[in-house]
Amino acid sequence: MWERMDEGCGETIYVIGQGSDGTEYGLSEADMEASYATVKSMAEQIEADVILLRERQEAGGRVRDYLVRKRVGDNDFLEVRVAVVGNVDAGKSTLLGVLTHGELDNGRGFARQKLFRHKHEIESGRTSSVGNDILGFDSEGNVVNKPDSHGGSLEWTKICEKSTKVITFIDLAGHEKYLKTTVFGMTGHLPDFCMLMVGSNAGIVGMTKEHLGLALALNVPVFVVVTKIDMCPANILQETLKLLQRLLKSPGCRKIPVLVQSKDDVIVTASNFSSERMCPIFQISNVTGENLDLLKMFLNLLSPRTSYREEEPAEFQIDDTYSVPGVGTVVSGTTLRGLIKLNDTLLLGPDPLGNFLSIAVKSIHRKRMPVKEVRGGQTASFALKKIKRSSIRKGMVMVSPRLNPQASWEFEAEILVLHHPTTISPRYQAMVHCGSIRQTATILSMDKDCLRTGDKATVHFRFIKTPEYLHIDQRLVFREGRTKAVGTITKLLQTTNNSPMNSKPQQIKMQSTKKGPLAKREEGGPSGGPAVGAPPPGDEACSLGTVQPALSSGLQAQMATDLGQFGVLFKPKLLSQCLYPKQQRQGTRQSTS
Repeated sequence: MWERMDEGCGETIYVIGQGSDGTEYGLSEADMEASYATVKSMAEQIEADVILLRERQEAGGRVRDYLVRKRVGDNDFLEVRVAVVGNVDAGKSTLLGVLTHGELDNGRGFARQKLFRHKHEIESGRTSSVGNDILGFDSEGNVVNKPDSHGGSLEWTKICEKSTKVITFIDLAGHEKYLKTTVFGMTGHLPDFCMLMVGSNAGIVGMTKEHLGLALALNVPVFVVVTKIDMCPANILQETLKLLQRLLKSPGCRKIPVLVQSKDDVIVTASNFSSERMCPIFQISNVTGENLDLLKMFLNLLSPRTSYREEEPAEFQIDDTYSVPGVGTVVSGTTLRGLIKLNDTLLLGPDPLGNFLSIAVKSIHRKRMPVKEVRGGQTASFALKKIKRSSIRKGMVMVSPRLNPQASWEFEAEILVLHHPTTISPRYQAMVHCGSIRQTATILSMDKDCLRTGDKATVHFRFIKTPEYLHIDQRLVFREGRTKAVGTITKLLQTTNNSPMNSKPQQIKMQSTKKGPLAKREEGGPSGGPAVGAPPPGDEACSLGTVQPALSSGLQAQMATDLGQFGVLFKPKLLSQCLYPKQQRQGTRQSTS
């Protein structure tokens, strides 16, 4: 049992009355009670609860399914992160409002108003930022969310105190305009599962395939929720389900779609969902509440995918920063591995030069609740000592000094081009999303002359702004406009040069002694006299070199000519003072008047 609990990150489903080969034989009442007592005693030894999920009668007797869930201490709970994606107007925010606040929608946007963070989101009804909300379950699988009766807001602290398991929903934007935000939410927040929303009346349109492809590329298990079944005609609903099943069975997905219509279906799909091949499909209504209980039961049975080992060096990736009055700088993100305790000293970085700074953890919060430690797979916020918010950015990490972290300017990755209108060749630039890192990178070289849609290649990248902390075998998404590629980092290249290849060199003030033909012609004019627009002999005028020292003499002369011809019209303040003496400018002004 301990091994199975460890594999399921603190949870497992036991079936009593089933043979080792999967054949359901059934047990008599006396045998069933004896078997249950054995499971119960084993669970007590490892401090776990046993919850009955279902009981059914077979030919040979009774068969029961039990959920065995490890008990958690005070201020501790199992956490599962679920990313919510789908096309705009599929009902993502509405479903989350109904699930987390326990109130049905009125069909006119009542439920989603409680999730929006910005005024323009409330006005348009469309999510534009990454939203977070939680759904808590107690040890018996009951929902503990009770919204505040006055403001309608959720008290996260109370929910977490009563919960043994918390589902964190990452509400992402469906509109194509906010694809950058959605990609960052999928890569930076490290979801365990992905909930793909499809409007039954609209079908598979817009960004639905894009979001599904993104989840498959990042190896995130997907389950589908078809919404608005109360307002959709039966024939349209069947057509949508048929198209959805065809899409999931296609060579690109290779999923096994399963329509969930009963509690038995929920238990079967939840126990086999970790294989990543099975894809449950739920049909729900946010207005009537139809099948919402099946979805809640499925969410309760989901187990986290990230295992945790205490002896591993700690690593935490930052996906947001705050400045809290009276507290100081606060960073939030996900603990990738290891254990971080209060007052631990970690290395924060990399900075623009690739260095890491030693930093102490002042306080830790999980779901707005103070805690003493966080483990791998948990999201948290840290208050840091003696550092400004401006020196921290998204994409930085906090790691244990044991890791001896190194920042990389360049890396090699094996990528697959999902879509590109033409061809990709060296010196092509696009945005790289890798964990919480989001930065433009240049292709320096690749093992093919050019890449088209569907091509695979090993590509050598270089970041253009700052070095980043990367891992081998880390997944990345490479995008620019309609171009999309996914891949895996295969090699990190530690470069000795600490400045990027295409950064601007420092401008050195210098006077050029060489005079190009253009400069000579301007100095002497057509017949050796004064240049066009130049001050008359005898008047003192400062050279253009004192204004723009980094310009070549040829460019300076050209600018002098242009300003000499058009200075009367534009009268530039600084350059006109250099090009014309005061008396000359006054004379020019009088002649024009």
